[in-house]
Amino acid sequence: MGRRASRTSSSTSRAGTTVGAARTTRAVRPAALPAVAALAVAGLLLTGCSAAGKAGSEDAGSGKSGSASAVKVGLVYSRTGLLADYGKQYRDGFMAGLDYATKGTGKVAGHRIEVTEQDDAGDPGKAVSAAKNLIGKGYKVLAGTTDSGVALQMAPLAAQNKVLYISGPAATDAVTGINDYTFRSGRQSYQDILTAGAMLGDAKGKKVTVLAQDSTFGQANVAAVKAVLGAKGAKVGSVLAPPSATDLTPFARQVKAGGPDLVFVAWAGSTAPALWTALDQQGVLGAGKVVTGLAGTASYPVFGAAGAKVSFLAHYFPGAGGGNAAEKAMLGSVEKAGGTPDLFTPDGFTAAQMIVRAVAEGSATDPAAMVKALEGWTFDGVKGKAQVRAEDHALVQPMFVARLTGKGAALKPELLDTEPMDAVAPPVKPSAG
Repeated sequence: MGRRASRTSSSTSRAGTTVGAARTTRAVRPAALPAVAALAVAGLLLTGCSAAGKAGSEDAGSGKSGSASAVKVGLVYSRTGLLADYGKQYRDGFMAGLDYATKGTGKVAGHRIEVTEQDDAGDPGKAVSAAKNLIGKGYKVLAGTTDSGVALQMAPLAAQNKVLYISGPAATDAVTGINDYTFRSGRQSYQDILTAGAMLGDAKGKKVTVLAQDSTFGQANVAAVKAVLGAKGAKVGSVLAPPSATDLTPFARQVKAGGPDLVFVAWAGSTAPALWTALDQQGVLGAGKVVTGLAGTASYPVFGAAGAKVSFLAHYFPGAGGGNAAEKAMLGSVEKAGGTPDLFTPDGFTAAQMIVRAVAEGSATDPAAMVKALEGWTFDGVKGKAQVRAEDHALVQPMFVARLTGKGAALKPELLDTEPMDAVAPPVKPSAG
């Protein structure tokens, strides 16, 4: 089952990037870029009330009691903790996707899909403990997590125990190709940065400035942009502000003085409104292309009047998929259940589609057959056509460019462009096993 570098597909030739949610702050390595998580605003999450079952209960989610014919799925995600609102988006999307992929029956190939929910609270230790408990009870399929640190602990566990693991919104590139049993249902950091690069056009000789805080997160973003756009011929520099800085005007002036063709903003924290105000007042937003990641709905007001002058690279926002069948089903199902579709709802929906495919075309009991059924699968998802790349299990998918329109609480994203999945595909990183 090990994949070799010689295996190719039509969608593996071009490099890709990511924008993100769950972030990791490890240094860039040649094979794994850091997650560009919550670009522009970290921690401004959409609030909501989850209807999830009790963690560890056999009747949680869609399951009742165990049965011989059931396919048991362990859904490990952040129901509580800092990423709880992202976790709810994922969970809501998963339930909607399960309903869609099974045509409302909750069954595939005669097997009922039984879901047990576990709360990792964003803690890798809790996630691993929950996963071990589920595996010990015979679960062959695990899914979830919005946190990159959690995903990087879950993936080796899946390989050691030969169970299928489908990671959620965790953006770290290190998950791609980590082993034969791990897949992802969301995008990765490489796809984000390539989307930003698409706005630059031919990068050769162009000047790119990364504006960030002088922190591990900020430095990781600088390194990631250099690795992706620098490799395409761009001259990448940076303006780094102390995390404690509240007067951000000097840094805005420094950016403008450099005359960049593209400003890539990676900012986290409560000073984000002051940053965007300073950039607007100093004329940076009118002098060239300014790009940042579009986070969840709750983050939109942070940009204020500057929002209309910024280009956003987007993983997803409601409507970005153009109203295809999967997107309509997801939006309708989540809203009917009392939820609010947002940034990571599609990641859960896609995970459910993948699990149903793995059982229908693979096996209800053999993870190796499930893996084979998923490798190379091209399907119609919420965002449009996507592919599970056989070589490294990257999810090759379209990405979006948007702008914010309206004012205050009425701000909403408007789709400007869709980057085809091949154009923002990460480089192939074959699994070691």
